[in-house]
Amino acid sequence: MIRLLFALSVCMPTMLLSQSIVVEELEIIPSIVETPFQNLEDVTSETVVQAVVAQGAKLRGLDKLTNELVDFELNNGLSVNFGALRVDMVQCRHPTDNATGEAYAFLSISEDNGLGQIVFEGWMIASSPALSALDHARYDVWVLRCKTSDTEGND
Repeated sequence: MIRLLFALSVCMPTMLLSQSIVVEELEIIPSIVETPFQNLEDVTSETVVQAVVAQGAKLRGLDKLTNELVDFELNNGLSVNFGALRVDMVQCRHPTDNATGEAYAFLSISEDNGLGQIVFEGWMIASSPALSALDHARYDVWVLRCKTSDTEGND
């Protein structure tokens, strides 16, 4: 019995190797997908909210290497150095009916304290920071809210 099992275990791999593999090519019929057509003239759910230019914005910076969080307020047209980055605040806007609910800030961020290349330039949205984010290996910068008065303190 043991000799039979041994003989099978020795002969089995050679029997498997001698089998041929057949690859068949199948004809696949592509499915037809109909795109839903909606006349855009019939859309009535659009709402437009007027935006107001604020005096500046409150931003938050993160140094990923040291895990240091820094909050800073920056008026429109001014710059601040954060680590090796220079952050230029061009403009911050918010809806007229909800000053604290949303913030849209146009920022320009460059390396080597402004002497290097621009690593981000565009609008950052406070409620969706990942939508338009700074892509940097060491630093993160994002908008918290617009600054609505000169007397507004850091909270």
